Amino acid sequence: AIVANNAGFDRSRLRDLPYLRSVCDQLHIPYKPGDGAGKLQIEIFEKTAEHTFMDPTFVYAYPAEVSPLSRATDADPFLTDRFEFFVAGRELANGFSELNDPEDQAARFRAQLARKEAGDDEAMFYDADYIRALEYGMPPTAGLGIGIDRLVMFFTGATSIRDVLLFPHLRPEAEAAGRG
Repeated sequence: AIVANNAGFDRSRLRDLPYLRSVCDQLHIPYKPGDGAGKLQIEIFEKTAEHTFMDPTFVYAYPAEVSPLSRATDADPFLTDRFEFFVAGRELANGFSELNDPEDQAARFRAQLARKEAGDDEAMFYDADYIRALEYGMPPTAGLGIGIDRLVMFFTGATSIRDVLLFPHLRPEAEAAGRG
């Protein structure tokens, strides 16, 4: 999707960090020094490709760096068995095969924690209880999340998820009153 939506993008350099940083610079996409190739790929994807999926579209094989709970593909540990479903330029669903290896999951949580400490608001916390549960054994599992709020956005034409929150007390008061 990144290559298809960016003329001149060099497919052979999709994991080349200096190259991805230069692409982000050209597209005026901010990034942090600690962002890896997977994070930069997603930033480029979100800015240049995501909004172009008008017809129902599945995008799959997301980078492990931005998919901390997803199982890595057998063919390439950089990628995961994860997909997102888009309609009208918006993500409506996210699904993936669950990572059930406690050692791999712990390493990913540690990487996420380092990103969180470096200022990444989207990074996950380290969940020791989850790791302990995985150590007892979890069979292969997959899941799909379809956001009701995202469906409401789609059907109402809302441009922000905050506009359709079911529980408005989660929004700042000024915004809930139409002043934000």
